[in-house]
Amino acid sequence: MLKKRITLKDIAKVTGVHVSTVSRALDPVERKMITEEVATRVRDAADMLGYRPNRIATGLRTNRTMTVGVMIPDITNVIFPPILRGIESVLEPLGYASIIVNTDSERERESRLVNVLRDRGVDGIIHAAALRSDPSIALAAAEGLPVVTLNRRVEMSKIPYVINDEDAGIHQMLRHLRDLGHRRIAHLAGPQDLSTGQLRLAAFRKAGKELGIDVDDGLIVEATHFDEREGARCIKALLQSGRKFSAILSANDRLALGAIDCLREQNIDCPGEISVTGFNDMPFLEWLRPRLTTIRIQQHSAGRTAAEILLQVMNAGSSQGVPLETILPVELVVRDSTAHCRS
Repeated sequence: MLKKRITLKDIAKVTGVHVSTVSRALDPVERKMITEEVATRVRDAADMLGYRPNRIATGLRTNRTMTVGVMIPDITNVIFPPILRGIESVLEPLGYASIIVNTDSERERESRLVNVLRDRGVDGIIHAAALRSDPSIALAAAEGLPVVTLNRRVEMSKIPYVINDEDAGIHQMLRHLRDLGHRRIAHLAGPQDLSTGQLRLAAFRKAGKELGIDVDDGLIVEATHFDEREGARCIKALLQSGRKFSAILSANDRLALGAIDCLREQNIDCPGEISVTGFNDMPFLEWLRPRLTTIRIQQHSAGRTAAEILLQVMNAGSSQGVPLETILPVELVVRDSTAHCRS
């Protein structure tokens, strides 16, 4: 025999309050409208009776599914778990579930997944994989879907975005290398169809002028992906060019790790002959040798901040009044992959 489903009316009978009060007490957002004593009494009664909310019915009534889409570019990149944890730390206590999709930084796949999330009726999207020119997510936002981009921004749009202080991070790293005596500094630039790659390359050129370091375009190689294989390919191209350099400033940690591995294969010591740096400070770097000098970004805080902004947009019904740009501070972390220039 099927057990009768417990309803709000059942809880109202036990607690002696109105059904609407029960509804508010069990809603993480509306709970602040009633006293803590009443809210606690209702929650205790709901637990005792074994109440489980009917999300479908709630969604029909509120026009919300209590789901949020989270788009990431590479599910194998260990930088994203702390970011996802930050997102969940804000959304999960409020009753939201995250639907995580992986784009592989492919334009067609990204566009298709935006539509998949919209078809699932998500209440909003946190997009950490957006391309600089991204018509699919721009269209979704223009049609009223709450969207926030994380670590990226979409050009020519009003989508709120959370990014790291790329200028400060690249400037700190280039100054660190300059102070170690390096002048011929190569740059492994990120993909230029991603705002992260474009901003960090622009920051490299800007910091070079500010610090009195000549930026040699011949020592700049653009990666097609932010991964180790591309880091190795870029270093091979630099070595084959015959141009001299004593340090490599990489646009992210994975490019740097690929560069170090390639140098090792060529019997070039890091940092004895060539210093290598990264950006992001992804987990586990302290266990690799040499331990990577890098720029630490606020991974958990970035996820939390993006989720908080998305909640503002969802609750307000638009992004008006929400800051378009949020820039998070970064920190230089000096480890073993950089050393004084010997040449």
